[in-house]
Amino acid sequence: MSAPAKNTICLWYDGDAEAAARFYAATFPDSFVTAVHCSPADNPSRKEGEALTVEFTVMGIPCIGLNGGPAVVHDWAFSFQVATQDQAETDRYWNAIIDNGGEASHCGWCKDKWGIHWQITPVAMIEAFKNPDRAIAKRAFEAMMTMGKIDIAAIEAAVRG
Repeated sequence: MSAPAKNTICLWYDGDAEAAARFYAATFPDSFVTAVHCSPADNPSRKEGEALTVEFTVMGIPCIGLNGGPAVVHDWAFSFQVATQDQAETDRYWNAIIDNGGEASHCGWCKDKWGIHWQITPVAMIEAFKNPDRAIAKRAFEAMMTMGKIDIAAIEAAVRG
């Protein structure tokens, strides 16, 4: 048996941690399900023998999904930020989350059907915000503020002025 990762993100789910982990594994690179552990006894959220925890990795980040029941609801305080290289990759991840029961938000944010928040963030946008010319960074930022899913061509147009 291998030692657990020194630092692991634990995400709370209402009974469907395995479905979430399998969706992430099918959607994002370097993502996979490692193990499903069943509850050794009845507890408030699971019956004996039902999946209690799921070990998985999302884009190289070790996670544990805990089927803890409906008591905890995710919020914006935690999100996965996914740096994308081009519009096709941006569209692929955004659409995968939205088309699988998720919700679109603004400025590159969306939420999957399990309540986990995601920032689908093109590298072109990140670089525009870091531009030493504050006027360029401001134009890119103001363009982003009008978007749901990020439109890289519109960010690049804002950079050009």
